[in-house]
Amino acid sequence: MKIKIVTWNVNSVRLRIDHLTKLVDQYQPDVICLQETKVDDPLFPHLEISGLGYPYRAVHGQKSYNGLAILSKIPFEGEERTHSWCGKDDRRHQSVDLSCGLELHNLYIPAGGDLPDAKQNPKFAHKLNFLTEQTAWWLQRQDPKAKRMIVGDFNIAPRENDVWSHKALKNTITHTQVEIDHLTDFQSSGPWHDALIAKLPEDEKPYTWWSYRNRNWPGPDPSKDRGRRLDHIWASPNLDQMVEKITIVREIRGWERPSDHSPVMVTLDI
Repeated sequence: MKIKIVTWNVNSVRLRIDHLTKLVDQYQPDVICLQETKVDDPLFPHLEISGLGYPYRAVHGQKSYNGLAILSKIPFEGEERTHSWCGKDDRRHQSVDLSCGLELHNLYIPAGGDLPDAKQNPKFAHKLNFLTEQTAWWLQRQDPKAKRMIVGDFNIAPRENDVWSHKALKNTITHTQVEIDHLTDFQSSGPWHDALIAKLPEDEKPYTWWSYRNRNWPGPDPSKDRGRRLDHIWASPNLDQMVEKITIVREIRGWERPSDHSPVMVTLDI
């Protein structure tokens, strides 16, 4: 069974329902995991999304901020789960069991603000604490037989070539060493394999996010392609051979009134 799963920080699902429609028309994913839906559950656009062919939907939203949704053509099996971290109910983690045997987690890690100092910046402290709690939680849930995948906006670009300039950004949130260390611990807790990097050609820039401040995105000049890889697809080791392809749908970032993230799609042969 081949399935296609998309992860996308949509930055308001109601504002970008037309973009979601075009994505579905062009790529026909089986499952779509959205972050930053920015809508309370009673106002989620179920009717429009049902019309796109996704009868199974799990929503975990809040008004104006954060929020997640899993849209699926594949039935859910068992519970839809929502998770809270750091004593906050800020809608950053949900999971479902798909009938194909996959345990799928949709995650939105806090951005962390602008100052990479946990003592002076509570938002950055929250980000690090969130990662620490995730690590401890997964260490208690290790199961070599489970087929698991985590996708989402992790707000961290860990490798030097995950950013347009390591030198310029090494002290900037998303690419600081303390964030990278916390993410490395989190990745080891699964253990999780970085499916996105494993399947992309070495010479392909894996950027998935471009700041709204870069008005020339991406422009004809490669030197102005100032992106970062903030969106991730992690798989349990027993899924390694099942991951066939990764596609970064870069062109969506260039559409009118876009999200600052592009969708990323993984094709699995389960």
